[in-house]
Amino acid sequence: MPLRAVWIFSHGREQPSAVKFSRRFPTVEKRAKAFNRASHVSIPDNHEVLKALLLELGLTQENKNFVEYRDGCSRIRKTHVHALNVPDGKLWPVLAMQSADFIYACLPLVEQQLEPPPSLISISSISEAFSLLSGAMTFIHSGQNPEADVPSRLSHLASLLTQACPLGSPLDSNLIGLHEVVNSSAGNQAQKAPAWRFNRQKGKSQIDVHITEKVTCAQYDEGHDSDTWQVYGTVSCKCNLDAITASVTVGLHLPANGSPLQDILVHPCVTSVDSSLLISSSVAITDDSASNGPYKLPFTPPLEPFNLCHYTSQVPVPPILGCYQMTEDGCNVQISVKLKLHESVRNGFDHCEAHIPFFNKGHIKHFEYKVSHGQMEMSREKSRLVWVIGQKFPKSLEMVLSGTVTFSSDRLSSGPTDAVCGGNTAYVKLSFRIPEFTLTGCYTDQYSVQNFSTAKPKILTSRELASSDYLIWNSKAPAPVLSRSLFQ
Repeated sequence: MPLRAVWIFSHGREQPSAVKFSRRFPTVEKRAKAFNRASHVSIPDNHEVLKALLLELGLTQENKNFVEYRDGCSRIRKTHVHALNVPDGKLWPVLAMQSADFIYACLPLVEQQLEPPPSLISISSISEAFSLLSGAMTFIHSGQNPEADVPSRLSHLASLLTQACPLGSPLDSNLIGLHEVVNSSAGNQAQKAPAWRFNRQKGKSQIDVHITEKVTCAQYDEGHDSDTWQVYGTVSCKCNLDAITASVTVGLHLPANGSPLQDILVHPCVTSVDSSLLISSSVAITDDSASNGPYKLPFTPPLEPFNLCHYTSQVPVPPILGCYQMTEDGCNVQISVKLKLHESVRNGFDHCEAHIPFFNKGHIKHFEYKVSHGQMEMSREKSRLVWVIGQKFPKSLEMVLSGTVTFSSDRLSSGPTDAVCGGNTAYVKLSFRIPEFTLTGCYTDQYSVQNFSTAKPKILTSRELASSDYLIWNSKAPAPVLSRSLFQ
């Protein structure tokens, strides 16, 4: 089912919101007028759409206060589908998702009148739109250096959408694969290839397997709320093989003290898998079905890079334990941060930083501090401190930061604001990456990758652990908690 329009907006705390990408489909808009009849609402200009979307999501500074139609208890938001208040009426159904500092949105075509609103499950274009936006998000934020590659990938998006979504009809959500095909020239094929391998191998035969684990964490350091953390893993592959119908098996292993993998989701190209590997769930409280491996995944690889599988794991401890204390006295704020690296974690970082943002307090006027390791920096907008820890913790695996931050007296007209972080409610956000290490212990090597073809490819394996929403909340103030366990 077609789409009427697609947008990508930027929205960060330190930069104004802007339109980064926009594509409209006039032929689909004509069909929308015919189907919707009197209930049709025209799409306004991009800036009007952005303004209405920020209002709906509660992301504008002037809309931090309570808004009845949006924030009232009579409305419980369960989906990413929104109705935007635009000059001609309510623009619906607008699908919007946030990722990093971007908002991805699109407007699917509804092939019937909009009054009364039809149920979402009856609109097939919703699922296709969701798939296309997910593919765009994956493409924009992929690569070795996602932040630096974003402008380049945005510039390629228009040509990719011409192939993935011609005339507004989504045909392919794998934009990474399309990008690979565009950059490579098609060769003559002597054999009949499967649909997903329509291009021959270029260069030397090689298999790349990379394991990425991301750990989310919320630490409170006080009795009312228990610390929470979770590991999310992805095994990505790139197979450059001459054989069209090559078969590859990747084995994932755990050490004796490793944490079992759960919620395993495999790529459709996996030809067979032991059912016992797929039934382990992190939702079940008393689940004893978790397997310690090895996890063998045979597959016929597509030509482009792909995610072989996703998984979660419940590790016993987070990699970095922390305590954050912040108290306020007029324009002065006392801070104390303590960090400890767990002894089981590899003490070798690609980078490690602790970001200390200050909301609703104005700009930083002066900062005095004492730090046992690393160095301190101040952000350009003077509202955030950055503790640059570097590539190693000290031998004691512990470090301490203490200091006094003085803010300007004019707090209302300057500095970032946040509805959640009011008063002393604040957090420290850790950002780190540890190469050649995973928190679960999951690994693969060249002996665990089997290639059943005449080619003898070079096999490269790697792994890494990275932080994602790793927050340490101020223990001297109440912290926001989505839900508390019934077993506390």
